Amino acid sequence: MSASTQVQADSSFQHWRTVLGEAVKEVFSMMVGVAVTTPEADPSSAEADVTGMVGLAGELCGVLSVRCSKNGAARIASQMLGVPLTDAASHQSDAIGEICNMVAGSFKAKINLEDKCMLSVPTVITGEDYQLHSVAAGDRIELFFVYEGEPLWIGLEVRS
Repeated sequence: MSASTQVQADSSFQHWRTVLGEAVKEVFSMMVGVAVTTPEADPSSAEADVTGMVGLAGELCGVLSVRCSKNGAARIASQMLGVPLTDAASHQSDAIGEICNMVAGSFKAKINLEDKCMLSVPTVITGEDYQLHSVAAGDRIELFFVYEGEPLWIGLEVRS
């Protein structure tokens, strides 16, 4: 039975929400040196003009995404690289791609799929007017965090 079939067969998918949240918090603490927090509500009006995505293939198939504002992405790059915020904008795509990759890697290790699931090279999209649509039918987890006052969304779409 594949991991995606197992997700639907039992309550592990709900457990994956918790595990994914732990992976995000650990990666931000280790790589950015900042704790992310979970607010009461998701601000639907907040901008997300930078999206990093990593594909998952193998026993777990899907896409993990990290979405944030340009300012949030620049702050992440600044803190990851130890450079002033004014110099960090040119590194924001690399930083978001790396955060996305590390969250995906941490998550798959936590659910014991490190050798059974491959990760793609990260892809980063920037702009003010885009929407992401998955063509795969399956389950989705979306978590919302706040990173130094900036909104941060983590999505995991698992193909069934």
